[in-house]
Amino acid sequence: MRIGTPALTALLLLAGTVHAQDGPYISPTTERVRISLGVLSSKASTNARIDATNGNLGTPFNAEGDLALDSSKIGPKFQAMIRVGERHRLRFDYFTLDRQAFKVLERPITFRNQDLLIGDPVDSQLSVRTLGITYGYSFIRRDSFELAGTLGVNLLDFSARARVQQPNRRIDQREDQAGPFPTLGLDMTWSISRRFYLDGRVQYLTLRIDQLDGSLGLYELSAVYRWRANVALGLGYHKERAKLSSTKTTESGFFDLDTKGPELFVRVAF
Repeated sequence: MRIGTPALTALLLLAGTVHAQDGPYISPTTERVRISLGVLSSKASTNARIDATNGNLGTPFNAEGDLALDSSKIGPKFQAMIRVGERHRLRFDYFTLDRQAFKVLERPITFRNQDLLIGDPVDSQLSVRTLGITYGYSFIRRDSFELAGTLGVNLLDFSARARVQQPNRRIDQREDQAGPFPTLGLDMTWSISRRFYLDGRVQYLTLRIDQLDGSLGLYELSAVYRWRANVALGLGYHKERAKLSSTKTTESGFFDLDTKGPELFVRVAF
């Protein structure tokens, strides 16, 4: 929230500076540039297993249940779109989910090369970031409706840390995984009236490369109210499902994140 609120205020001030007075309303299917900034209330479920570097299996755990990480989190969400020509466009998305918790373990967990024991006071951190760059081609484009096929690359970064700090026992184990996920999908915009329109998108793909299996699904639907000629307010629903499994000897394990929830945003468009 500390990140999103100042930026949201700046976006509104920018819109007011560029167009201080209300002007003619244009269709959202003809906008050349969109910048959306808002807050997302996420409800997350995270399951993982982080194996030892010698190939021994780690312990499957649920981050919310076993480590007491918050299942609900409010954070910033950013999106920008640039139209290149009449039917071509690029979209940029950024989403982050950072959580930290403290819990005395109720069951043992093997986390990479460390054994966390019953009764250990564990300080855990989990960070997930997604940066998406998507190309879209509008094979249907009218004033009131637009449908585009998309091809995207989504950079997924997963970072986990578990610490135990006691006079006679100290553990500090980190794990970082990152990689690109290509996705195919559809984008839709439907202008219902002069002030209201719907925005939706679906992106999904499974990937198998050598000893790495993964899938990424992104789903969004938003109702947008055009408050001024260049400023709109939106209320939507966002869902993201990321699964990653590795059988590499020194980096084996799996990660499964399911996050979903409503979002509220301000959009400036020209």
